[in-house]
Amino acid sequence: MRVAYHSVLPEAVRTLRQLELVVEQTGLEPQLLELVRMRASQLNGCGYCLDMHAKDARARGEEERRLHVLAAWRDAPFYGDRERAALAWCEALTLLPTGGAPDEVYDELAAQFDERELTALTFAIVAINAWNRLAVGFQSPIGEYVSPHTRAEQESGDAGRASRPAA
Repeated sequence: MRVAYHSVLPEAVRTLRQLELVVEQTGLEPQLLELVRMRASQLNGCGYCLDMHAKDARARGEEERRLHVLAAWRDAPFYGDRERAALAWCEALTLLPTGGAPDEVYDELAAQFDERELTALTFAIVAINAWNRLAVGFQSPIGEYVSPHTRAEQESGDAGRASRPAA
């Protein structure tokens, strides 16, 4: 790791974690959020975040085949309309310099999500893009992350993420 940013500026890491906690308390489906986080991480080439969110998605019951073909979600028959709208929005915002946020992508999103949900989803995309830039820029080591969701959810039945371990 180039810089242990979580130790150097812990208050910034806490703030970004707090943003994620707010998003997770809005009621968006945890599996949908993990798919979006994985897709942004694929686009940004963030191995640390891909490893993390694949582990979290599995711990939350996501199917392997959906994780394996996520990069080709448009061609796969096993993503629902809501997931497709979220993934398209994720791609538009992650690749903002190349295509902007087209009206047709937003319109599809608005057909699937209410204003609170689409705002929360947008903040989730903002957060994962920030985490990706930290992990890629500072070369966070891939493979060290252990998902807290399997144990925590079995003990409490809570589908929410308590906190994001420092990348």
